Amino acid sequence: MTPLLLSAVSLLALTACEKKAAKPPPPPPQTAEFITVSPRAVHVTTELPGRISSYEIAMVRPQVNGVIQKRLFTEGTDVVAGQQLYQIDPRVYQAAYDSASGQLAQAKANAFTARAKFERYGPLVKAHAVSKQEYDDARAASDAADAQVLIAKGQVENAAVNLNYTQVRAPITGRIGRSLQTVGALVATGQAANLSVITRLDPIYVDVNLPAVSLLRLREEVASGRIQTGDDKSAPVSLKMEDGTTYKDPGKIQFNEVNVDQATATVVVRAVFPNPDHLLLPGMYVHASLDEGINPDAILVPQQALFRNTRAEPEVMVLDSDNKASIRNVTTGPAHGTDWIITDGLKPGDRVVVTGLQKIHPGDKVNPQPYSEDTSAPADRK
Repeated sequence: MTPLLLSAVSLLALTACEKKAAKPPPPPPQTAEFITVSPRAVHVTTELPGRISSYEIAMVRPQVNGVIQKRLFTEGTDVVAGQQLYQIDPRVYQAAYDSASGQLAQAKANAFTARAKFERYGPLVKAHAVSKQEYDDARAASDAADAQVLIAKGQVENAAVNLNYTQVRAPITGRIGRSLQTVGALVATGQAANLSVITRLDPIYVDVNLPAVSLLRLREEVASGRIQTGDDKSAPVSLKMEDGTTYKDPGKIQFNEVNVDQATATVVVRAVFPNPDHLLLPGMYVHASLDEGINPDAILVPQQALFRNTRAEPEVMVLDSDNKASIRNVTTGPAHGTDWIITDGLKPGDRVVVTGLQKIHPGDKVNPQPYSEDTSAPADRK
């Protein structure tokens, strides 16, 4: 190989090695849209999902045994407390009442005779016309006769109660459902089956669930005056129906009438609403909205900016001064439109990533762009 050819081969080999050792240029930073956190005054409301439940409900059941003779109401109508609903055959109980009344009359007659004899023996024992033993026997017979009168009176009252129970009456005022027993049916005291069910619909309860920590926040706002309450410590609340419409009449929430579920750490809060038109029915799913007043320094971020870690804790991605991304835990308050109110974890001036979350990771340097709500699309981080 000639020197010239050898030099050419060496040059080509050196050039190939240099090309092989060269590293590719780093990829450009991913573009991410962000917002700069700035506090502002917002009108805060809390949405509380819940179910409607009856204000009062009564299971109508027989108090005596017998055959139903009559049904005296129209199914699905309103009834008032004390209104007769059914008639159970009263003949057996009428006979028992008559017999008890006769026994009472006989006991009173015996008591009269015994009392008269005892009163006659009073002067006689002083005159030694009768013995002291006879006088004591007369007094004991009089007392025993009086006791028999009391026993007979009790039997008459018991028979009267049973006779009255043959007229099955409404225990409360409300809307009665269908009759579960027909005329001719044999019913018995203590049976598990109802004759019918009466439900009071006006007013009506709305039972809502919220975390116990939220209840503490609401109580603090009541104490500070942000939530206005009445003399009974109740706060006004509005109701949104399942179809999205707003119920016309406002209700009120009693903050002191709650139970804490130890398994879920949630609180059952009961709201009371007027229901004159019976539009609200037990079992309906609704949303109660509690007006919390004005928060002058609320920090808001779009809902798509939040994601949750494996412990279901809310987090956001923030940018530092070098445009590097990092994750920060936050605490959320109630929703405000399409935003979350952040109660802890962010401060004014923080830059929060809104879009592009699925393309960046903690420590990445990004190309930040101002968030444009019109062109954004929700982004979920897995």
